[in-house]
Amino acid sequence: MAIDHPAAIKLKAKFPGMGLKAAQFRGDTHIIVPKEKLTEVVSCLKSDSELNYNMLADVSAVDYLNYPGAPQDGRYGLLYVFNSVPKTLPPSPTDDRGTKRLILRVFVNDGDMEVDSLVPLYAGAEWLEREVFDMFGIKFKNHPDLRRILTWDSFQSHPLRKDYPVTGKGEREQYPVVSRDSA
Repeated sequence: MAIDHPAAIKLKAKFPGMGLKAAQFRGDTHIIVPKEKLTEVVSCLKSDSELNYNMLADVSAVDYLNYPGAPQDGRYGLLYVFNSVPKTLPPSPTDDRGTKRLILRVFVNDGDMEVDSLVPLYAGAEWLEREVFDMFGIKFKNHPDLRRILTWDSFQSHPLRKDYPVTGKGEREQYPVVSRDSA
């Protein structure tokens, strides 16, 4: 199946030797990008006036540990969701000036869990990357404030990894119960 998404066509033309892989599923286009080239590809998506991916909507991750048919590229898959938002509203609801949503995927392994931060390109990536760091342990190079955002600083694990026990490792039992009267 040919991928007809404008970003996939442009990126394959601009980076012919990179070996980008693309797929479409239920209206979404996914492009797998080597982690070394993430910043370069995202800069192209943002600066290209025809594509104009000016909004980073989400950064998330998936742990493929023991997943049937898991990708061979890495245990963890980072997902970056981009939108192109027009600077002015279209004249009618049927006029679509923006391009379709685009999802970039980057794979990392346990031995090399560091990816370039997108904060220099999208300021909104700061808290999204912190959440991924906190929940999965994936580090972002050149992040301005990479620290935990959902768990406490002394927490040693990453709760959304598949090898983390469902009931936790006893962290909740270590804290004293605070009653209303003592608070």
